[in-house]
Amino acid sequence: MLSSVLIVDDEKHTREGLRQALEDDYDVSVAASADEAFNQLEAQEFDVVLTDLRMPGKSGLKVIDKALALPNKPAVIMMTAYGSIDTAVEAMKRGAVDFLTKPVNIERLEVLIQRALKTRTLEVEVKQLNERLDEKFNMEGIVGHSERLKAVIDRVRLVAPSKATILIDGESGTGKELVAQAIHQASPRSRAPFIAVHCAALSENLLESEIFGHERGAFTGAMEKRVGRFEAADTGTLFLDEIGEISLSTQVKLLRFLETKSIERVGGSKPIPLDVRLVAATNRDLEKMVREGKFREDLFFRLNVVRITLPALRERSEDIPLLLAHYINQFAKENGVAPFTIEPGALRYLQAYPWPGNIRELRNFTENAVVIHRGSKFTEYDLDPKFRGETQAQPAMSMQAVGGLALPASAFRGSSGGPSLSIEENEKRLLREALIKARGNRTKAAELMGISRRTLHRKLSHWPELDVIDG
Repeated sequence: MLSSVLIVDDEKHTREGLRQALEDDYDVSVAASADEAFNQLEAQEFDVVLTDLRMPGKSGLKVIDKALALPNKPAVIMMTAYGSIDTAVEAMKRGAVDFLTKPVNIERLEVLIQRALKTRTLEVEVKQLNERLDEKFNMEGIVGHSERLKAVIDRVRLVAPSKATILIDGESGTGKELVAQAIHQASPRSRAPFIAVHCAALSENLLESEIFGHERGAFTGAMEKRVGRFEAADTGTLFLDEIGEISLSTQVKLLRFLETKSIERVGGSKPIPLDVRLVAATNRDLEKMVREGKFREDLFFRLNVVRITLPALRERSEDIPLLLAHYINQFAKENGVAPFTIEPGALRYLQAYPWPGNIRELRNFTENAVVIHRGSKFTEYDLDPKFRGETQAQPAMSMQAVGGLALPASAFRGSSGGPSLSIEENEKRLLREALIKARGNRTKAAELMGISRRTLHRKLSHWPELDVIDG
């Protein structure tokens, strides 16, 4: 698709000459006045506007103002026979990307247009990136409507605009980094860096160098100066995950930053003042660690200015349907497949499951289901036995053969043997297993069940959700 250019000039000879010079490489439109240009700018989106300065009626400066007030503003190049430094400065102040004098040098013009297109493309990409960041890390990115989650979101909104140090605690997988990113995105620092450090992933020496940086020769292998994460996060936010894992010596240096707002690189002695907002997170009991002498009490109090405790997923099970729907749509889009719906029976099991890995485990479960599941519905029979409370030692794993297939023996118990499935439910389970085993081959599935292909077709018309199974 050709880039679009609007040429605005009251001289017909000039605008038509420019049109002919550019129309092989661009989608060119022309306007004989500022008012005509306004109409075209409102009706169509342009990549570049090339406008004369002096025209009857409104000047080219008004065209610049109009073009750059649009939601998707084009790049603007000013041209005039009355070239002067003052005119060029005024045009650039209004937002023009460049300036040409008449008669226009076509080769020079083509260079300027290409440069303007690159600039506009970069601006659009930056805008889209910022919009995606806002969408991903704003409050709406934290999925759920439970009272416990609402309390967390309210607290995030309250403290985000401040400069206060924040401590986020909660079990592993509860979304501590997502909340830290939401705090940053809702703060005045949102356009500055958000730098995350996972403290447990690095040894003591590496962590200290990673956070504070080091000077050349500070230790064996330090061949050059290194800027640490604190300096990289200047004017922004530094997120220290698993803060309970840092050594006592690193704790001392971290405490010094919180007291002085400056750091020293490893091997250095010159304080480096920084404007960094610190957000820390832990899944450990820091108060207990303080009592045991494993964490400095003074550092704990410096970190614990504002505390946000994230609930475990089992404590907000009412959010599970929303989270499942969110991740199903996300992973279906990523993998180019159609999303499915979770049947009430399966949803009951999923809400009752304790999710020891919290949101991280639910996310993993959903991605796995999207990748391997076939069909528009996800039923309780699609669940791994662990979600139904079944284990290898439980009777549910004892199988009874039927027509070359197998079902849990518990499915065939009578009323005296505890809960049982109806005949219809048993038959549906057998049919589903046969289709999976036959990889969707109906003839083979009918043979496995010991029925005719016509009978299998009739049963599939009764249970159309099984008709999509292809193994």
